[in-house]
Amino acid sequence: EVPNAYERLQKEGIEFQTITAGKFKRTVTPTKKISKEDIKKSTEDIQEIFNLFKNFVGAQRPQLDIENVATGDTWFGKDALDRGLCDEIATADDILLEFVDAGYDLYEVAYNPAPEGVGGLFAGGLPGSSIVANEASVGGWRGVFRSAVRGVVSDVKEEVMSELSSSMKDMNSVERRYMAKDDSADRIRMEE
Repeated sequence: EVPNAYERLQKEGIEFQTITAGKFKRTVTPTKKISKEDIKKSTEDIQEIFNLFKNFVGAQRPQLDIENVATGDTWFGKDALDRGLCDEIATADDILLEFVDAGYDLYEVAYNPAPEGVGGLFAGGLPGSSIVANEASVGGWRGVFRSAVRGVVSDVKEEVMSELSSSMKDMNSVERRYMAKDDSADRIRMEE
């Protein structure tokens, strides 16, 4: 869904000029008159992406009746499990604890400087992260998507941690026994 302000802009005497390479580079935008051909092309593109998604999910989960579940509906928890869309229901802590119990080390990754939120991500990645910025420019929408997800996850983590910080101080849970803080940055310096 894209709002289209073309007629309003025309009434105000505002005209947008867009220079592109390729007939279908900009089909549906808020600032141009949308033709039937534009809508047809956008619909075809969306259907192609949907078919790619269905083929990928179907290849990963061949037991699924993909036409029955790829309807645009969203299923959570037990409903997703019952339909074969997931293998089990577990929290992130459950999965991390399984890895710890299997002998893996557990580390927390933090961005420095911390992401400023999702707003700046579409300009080329997370602030202070040349790797992600490079992925965004080289990987196209995949890099942008990765950056957006990382920013959203970081924002959600901050919200949850601030809400839970007072109650977590008094907790003595299994999760906290397995957690360790990497303070090596405080003890190790790099010098040129």
